[in-house]
Amino acid sequence: MDNLQGNILVVDDDPEICRLLADVLADEGHAVATSTNGKDAIKHLSQNIELVITDLQLKEMQGLDLMRQMKQIRPDVSVIIITAFGSMSSAVEAMKLGAYDYIPKPLKMDELALVVQKALRESALRREVAQLRKEIGRSYRFENMIGKSKAMQAIFDLIRRVSSSATNILITGDSGTGKELVARAIHYNSPRRDKPFIPVNCAAIPETLLESELFGLVIGAFTDAKQDKRGLFEEAGEGTILLDEISELPLSLQAKLLRVIQEKEVRRVGSAKICKVDVRVVAASNLDLSEAVKQKCFRQDLFYRLDVIHIHVPPLCERREDIMPLAYHFLNKYKDETQKSIKGFSEDVSSLFLSYNWPGNVRELENAVERGIIMARGEEVIPEDLPDTLNSGFAQSALLHEAIDRQSSLEELERAYIARILEQTGGAKTRAAQILGIDRKTLYRKLEHDREKSLPPEPFGASAD
Repeated sequence: MDNLQGNILVVDDDPEICRLLADVLADEGHAVATSTNGKDAIKHLSQNIELVITDLQLKEMQGLDLMRQMKQIRPDVSVIIITAFGSMSSAVEAMKLGAYDYIPKPLKMDELALVVQKALRESALRREVAQLRKEIGRSYRFENMIGKSKAMQAIFDLIRRVSSSATNILITGDSGTGKELVARAIHYNSPRRDKPFIPVNCAAIPETLLESELFGLVIGAFTDAKQDKRGLFEEAGEGTILLDEISELPLSLQAKLLRVIQEKEVRRVGSAKICKVDVRVVAASNLDLSEAVKQKCFRQDLFYRLDVIHIHVPPLCERREDIMPLAYHFLNKYKDETQKSIKGFSEDVSSLFLSYNWPGNVRELENAVERGIIMARGEEVIPEDLPDTLNSGFAQSALLHEAIDRQSSLEELERAYIARILEQTGGAKTRAAQILGIDRKTLYRKLEHDREKSLPPEPFGASAD
């Protein structure tokens, strides 16, 4: 693994020690500044210092006092304490106050180089995580959220009003409508934005493991419990936990979750010890939980605890004003990823998008746009670039409009529709029967009936006698 190079400040009231450490660290490729007193050292913090190495015993200002002041000015800066053997208790105190590590005298330069590398790597990781959180936070700002419809604007307004509180929230809506996006928007527009956001799919974790995943366990709790483990509620810290598909939570765990929410404490599996937690709980469900309560599948008391604020995300077919803005949002996302110069959608595709019912909601729209961009040969996405479900929908829509214009009979429409499907499947009757929703024998019977009447199934637009 390559060594990281960093900006390091060495603080020691002995100039010879400063020079020695500066030479050793510079040989490792680091940029090193030195200071022989605390006041001067603090001024160096404005020079993008990543790591401070300071003696514990300074004449004008003790190393602990220097570290306290530095941490107030730059909480992100790492500090390594150099300490004499007789001051080990002070070194332990320094660790409690936030020092990264301590090195006893006499100094071993190989040990110092190793600790410096570890400190720089951890510091780089913290910066990377902080930057990632900022970028994610920007993604969920209201100006970046897509939704022109009145329904989505009402949801955005509700998010604004509830984000700053710690109130439990229940988000409902069909699969693929964007319930997790709403939950993330709540988190990243709240005071908890710098804390973890932990999404949990309650349906994806086996029931036998779900309790230990949520609440943690201690060694020996069961046969495979080889070590203590923090649960996801503890991992969330003071952040937000999203319990997706909450309806799948077994009744036995619903009672334990209720206690966690009411008492703000968890008990790991196999332990009698209580651990306090300050986690905001957001639950999501694509089922009607009030109906589940009536059917005795969901605890009423837990439902009321979760349903303090209820946000319902309507399906995409009920907010068609959002379809094309979302489509262009995904277009910009995937054309950058694929490095294709796609300018937009053809008129036929736009018409199809607006008329299609989107049973898979926003997720299906995103998948359709991604496929369209990958398959596109020109500067526009055309119907042939889309998934078969949408492409056949386009053909069906055109077929219906053509039949209406011709004032065709129902029998003619059926023949033309069967012909179109056979054309799409290349004559594969089994596949055509699946698309038509009939069995193969029924399809053969209809084709035979047409032949007997000397009415070959031709698509509309064929030449007529």
